[in-house]
Amino acid sequence: MGLPLNLAAKIGTHLVKQKIKRNDKFTMIVEIEPLFACNLKCGGCGKIQQPHDVLKKRMPVEQVVAAVEECGAPMVSLAGGEPLMHKDIDKIVEALLRRKKFVVLCTNAVLLPKHLHKFKPNRNFAWMVHLDGLEERHDEAVAKEGVFKEAVAAIKMAKDAGFQVFTNSTFFNTDSPESVREVLDYLNDDLKVDRMQISPGYAYEKAPIQNRFLGVEQTRKMFREAFGEGRRKKWRLNHSALFLDFLEGKREFECTPWAIPSYSLLGWQQPCYLMADGYVPTYKELIETTDWDAFGRGKDPRCDNCMAHCGYEPTAVLATMGSLKESLRAVVAG
Repeated sequence: MGLPLNLAAKIGTHLVKQKIKRNDKFTMIVEIEPLFACNLKCGGCGKIQQPHDVLKKRMPVEQVVAAVEECGAPMVSLAGGEPLMHKDIDKIVEALLRRKKFVVLCTNAVLLPKHLHKFKPNRNFAWMVHLDGLEERHDEAVAKEGVFKEAVAAIKMAKDAGFQVFTNSTFFNTDSPESVREVLDYLNDDLKVDRMQISPGYAYEKAPIQNRFLGVEQTRKMFREAFGEGRRKKWRLNHSALFLDFLEGKREFECTPWAIPSYSLLGWQQPCYLMADGYVPTYKELIETTDWDAFGRGKDPRCDNCMAHCGYEPTAVLATMGSLKESLRAVVAG
C-alpha cells in the first residue's frame, strides 16, 4: 500500500530539496520523546528504565518545536513513554500542524478516550496505536490484562470521530508467520485501520526481557512466509515495497540511522533511536560528531540482528526515489 499520498508528497519534496542542496545526511522523520514516563511496563521496552527524576520531567512545547525546526523533518513521530501523559501534548500537536508537519502520535491508547476531545481530525495527523498481537499476546506483551480491548475500543472511537488511525506492531521470536497474518488480517479487515506499521523487535539493552528478540534469518523466514502467496498486497502497510522486500530477505540494505534521529529530554541520541551511546544538545552536533561509519551490520555487534524500520525504511525510500522502476512500483502499490 505505501504511504498516504500527502505524506509521500511531503517526503518526496523534502528529498528533492536535499538533493539540490547536496546534503548527504538529513532527516526524513524525527522521533520526539517529550517524556519517558508510561502507564504500562512492557517487557520489550527499554524506555521506562530511566531514573525517577527523569521520569517526572516533561519537555516544553517550545523545546519540541525548536528541535523539529532545527532538523527540518517533514514528519514528526511523538513517542515516549506515553505521550498522552504529557499535559501539553495537544498543544505540541497543534504547534507542529501549524508548521505543516505530518504528525503521528504514538500511544498504547489506554488514555486516548479521556483525551480525544482535545484533538481535531487533520489530514496531516494520525494516531499510532501500538498493538503487538491479538488479545492474549498483546496483553502478555504489555504485562496487563484488558489493554487489548481498551485499545480496540479507542481505535473505533477515534475512527468514528473522523481521525486517521495507524497501528504499530512489533514482532518477536514468540510470533510465527500465522500469528503475523492473523494480526494484519484483523487490523486491516476487521478494525479497518488506515495504515499498519510492522517491525521485528530490537534488543534494547535495558529491556527487562532479553530472550524474545529475532535474529536476521528468523526475521526473514517469518516475514517471507507471512507475506507469501501475494498476501502483503492486500494489507494497508505503511511501508515502501523495498522495505518489505528487505524484511523478506529479497534485498540487502545499509542502515541509515541519521534519517530518523531521536530527540528526548536527554538531547539528540547517538547514534539512533535504538542505541544510546550518548547525547548531544544540537542536531548539528549529532550529524557532525557521530561516527556514522562505525554502525551497521558487521561493524557493531549490537546492529547485527537489527532490521527495524527506523534504520532501514529510509534506505529503502532513498533507493525507491533513485530508481524509476521502483518509483513506478510505489505509485502502483499506493
